Amino acid sequence: MMRFLTALCAFLALIVPARALDKVSFGTNWRAEAEHGGFYQALADGTYAKYGLDVTILQGGPQINNRLLLAAGRIDFDMGANMIQAFDSVAQNVPIVAVASMFQKDPFILMSHPNAGYDHFTDLPRATAFVGNDAFVTVYQWLKQTYGFSEDKVKIYTFNSAPFIADKNSIQQGYVTSEPYAIAHQAGFKPNVFLAADFGYQSYSTTIETRRDLIDKNPDLVRRFVEASIIGWYHYLYGDNAKANALIRADNPDITEDQLAYSIAALRKYGIADSGDALKLGIGAMTDARMKAFFAQMVAAKLFKPDLDYKRAYTLAFVDHGVGVGLRPK
Repeated sequence: MMRFLTALCAFLALIVPARALDKVSFGTNWRAEAEHGGFYQALADGTYAKYGLDVTILQGGPQINNRLLLAAGRIDFDMGANMIQAFDSVAQNVPIVAVASMFQKDPFILMSHPNAGYDHFTDLPRATAFVGNDAFVTVYQWLKQTYGFSEDKVKIYTFNSAPFIADKNSIQQGYVTSEPYAIAHQAGFKPNVFLAADFGYQSYSTTIETRRDLIDKNPDLVRRFVEASIIGWYHYLYGDNAKANALIRADNPDITEDQLAYSIAALRKYGIADSGDALKLGIGAMTDARMKAFFAQMVAAKLFKPDLDYKRAYTLAFVDHGVGVGLRPK
């Protein structure tokens, strides 16, 4: 009888198709890198498939704006850089909503030359500041309002560090996971690194965004994508990430294994993904209190009007449930 049942189950498995996976498209905000690692991990180790998802990751780049594709309904999810973008979507009446934040700390940094008189954060407003256009109209406005940085000191950062390297009386923006590594290799010195998040800048970063209509029509799909991505991030930070890194390098052959290793170490060292509220609520955590505080910062920096309904920029429905917390090493 047991043999018959075994044979019957095997026969049924052949004639009854498995439930099809839901196809999902996710666009990143730059070329593939360790800062996207958790998403690639969930793809590489089968976590997305376990959640019933067939995910395609579309990397961004200088000529690609996946956020516009999301707004136009061309993709299902995208990676938001920070909450300023999400607040601006509300201001522009664009129905994009942040549903999770993979990074508790924005990786934005300022760097200075060591032993040149700029070894403390309070020294930095005196320096020439190489800052990109996007950062100038966002985080630099907060720096100006909070710490007295001056627009007169700004020179446009064109993602070429040569001017910073040549001028010991300058500072440069960057990401804690990237630019310090590049400076050390190009110039042969380790720059001083100042993470804006450690000096009060409260934006979430590397958010998962989707359209309001997808949340309304298929909240279960949103939940599964968010939770699988959260687990992917735990596995990437604390588990075997070799397959994820292979996928990253397949999408972006210019990135090296050394760069990936440096970035992962920085993510861990600075608690970029797994710190603060995430320690209890899980990676991806967001809170109303943190959103309120950051919005107040942006109002003070005159980026938004105080009557903006900023709460429309996000939802807590899919996070703060402790998903994956048990995967963190003891």
